[in-house]
Amino acid sequence: MKQRMNKGMRTWLIPTIVIVVAILAVFWGTSGVWFYPFPFERRLPPPPNIPGDIEFFYTAQMVVSTINVTLLIFLLLIYIDIYRKTRSAFTIGLIIFSAVFLLNALASNPFIIWVFGFRPVGLGPFALLPGLFTLGALAVLLYLSVKY
Repeated sequence: MKQRMNKGMRTWLIPTIVIVVAILAVFWGTSGVWFYPFPFERRLPPPPNIPGDIEFFYTAQMVVSTINVTLLIFLLLIYIDIYRKTRSAFTIGLIIFSAVFLLNALASNPFIIWVFGFRPVGLGPFALLPGLFTLGALAVLLYLSVKY
């Protein structure tokens, strides 16, 4: 009974946290704060003639990447829990897979790029597409992990 209750709670808790993180990322991303440099770092001057839609694409990429990071943290925790129960070599592969994708999602987040002093410029909608494809794959993996 406890296992069933725990699984039902997890089924509702994960999407709720993902939605809250997405809403916070949208509010923070649309505030425009992350386009301004830190005062203590040397930054490159902004490139000339940046189209207005670049802010939308990179704000959307930041939101998608933040959702991906959240999903990957949940997947990593679920796979670690499964490994503790089964001690399966396949589960170790899933843990490594999740950890590598977590590093990928962190490295592709425009906020992380901004923190290290670079500007995400020039890719337009192509900056957003890999994150959307990853989001779809992670949603399927999370669904299967929570279901079984």
